[in-house]
Amino acid sequence: MIKLAFGFFLLLPVYLLAQQKSGTSDPARLQLAREMDRSIRTELMNKWYPHCVDSQYGGYISTYTYDFKPSGPQDKFIVTQARHVWSTAKAAEFYPHSTYYLACSRHGFRFLRDVMWDKVHGGFYNLVDRQGRVKQEQRVPKDAYGNAFGLYALSAYYKASRDTGALNLAKQAFRWLEAHSHDPLHKGYFQHLAVDGTPMKRDKSTPSTSDLGYKDQNSSIHLLEALTELYSVWPDLLVRERLQEMLLLIRDRIVTPKGYLQLFFQPDWTPVSFRDSSRNAVFQHKFLDHVSFGHDIETAYLMLEASHALGLKNDTRTMQIGKKMVDHALKNGWDKKLGGFYDEGYYFKGQDTISIILKSKNWWAQAEGLNTLLLMADHFPQDPLHYFDKFKQQWNYIQTYLIDHEYGDWYEEGLDEEPQRKTALKGHIWKATYHNFRALSNCVRRLEEREKE
Repeated sequence: MIKLAFGFFLLLPVYLLAQQKSGTSDPARLQLAREMDRSIRTELMNKWYPHCVDSQYGGYISTYTYDFKPSGPQDKFIVTQARHVWSTAKAAEFYPHSTYYLACSRHGFRFLRDVMWDKVHGGFYNLVDRQGRVKQEQRVPKDAYGNAFGLYALSAYYKASRDTGALNLAKQAFRWLEAHSHDPLHKGYFQHLAVDGTPMKRDKSTPSTSDLGYKDQNSSIHLLEALTELYSVWPDLLVRERLQEMLLLIRDRIVTPKGYLQLFFQPDWTPVSFRDSSRNAVFQHKFLDHVSFGHDIETAYLMLEASHALGLKNDTRTMQIGKKMVDHALKNGWDKKLGGFYDEGYYFKGQDTISIILKSKNWWAQAEGLNTLLLMADHFPQDPLHYFDKFKQQWNYIQTYLIDHEYGDWYEEGLDEEPQRKTALKGHIWKATYHNFRALSNCVRRLEEREKE
């Protein structure tokens, strides 16, 4: 066993719980699958591709108005560009008769390789302008989060295309993260990186509200996701070690005893918390310290996906923690009347019950909730929380308050809480197709039992 510096152990593989199957003849499941598949084809992917392909400068156009008109300078962010590559690569596998998805993915891969990869220092730049010039005024020119998505995209594109150039760049990206971002002492990865890959540190001039120099759950869960994808195409021993390290780190250190994620940490994984401070201080620093129900329910899925990729059967510990996270989100952040997960909660000092501090319902959390609720429903069909009923309610919520049935794609926030979002940007550097397509395609597969586990 490999002992981690902060006191828990990387366990030898144990085995994942066997999935409880539902019959493919279930008409309710098949009807839901048809609805979701239709939504993918007519209200999501067809609106973006190949429309967002930037044939002039490479990569993808990111910013669109509510009615899908390109808007603004169209800066290109590694996260968005990589997510488009990933989505189109996965769509090429999901719809193998639609050849243009793979062409779209290839187009984006070339932009990652030729423009966003730093050929001097290595690693992916965070942000370039539409023409591909690096935005020099950035506070943090590179980070682990963005490089994780680059790795994620390259792995998926290689899986769909068998383009060895993509796999070779994925290996370079992994080794660059290993050399610059990975923390050999305390484990995990440093998030903020200088151009040459040197981790950036906090000092006395760093504002208390800044996340500069902290480790965090968000980059950690997406590194887990990226390593899962990479390991599926390159079963290297070090990749396996890092994947297992991140699974154990998230599951046993970042997830709190109550079943939610601590958001930020000192480099030695000491939590950054303001719970013992005044309410004013809590709200001043809430970006750094709150309960994010969307991340919790997304992470439950990503941990189980990683466990499955590692071949861990009867991994009851990961299943137990994943279920605990889902149950915490349902009991504390779920709208019992309409469905949907609220954005933020907080456990104030002296209170054991949570307070909802942001009632909006962002699109990505609802997509991740849809995916994970069905996963839990299939594993625990008799659970008293009735996951399948919640899943159906969540799909009804999404169709009613999030999907734009006129112009396509999803609103950024549910219109029940944020009706003004009906005319907000439909796409921007943080919003594309990754969460929606992953959730819907995963649900279609599970509902139709297109994959046997």
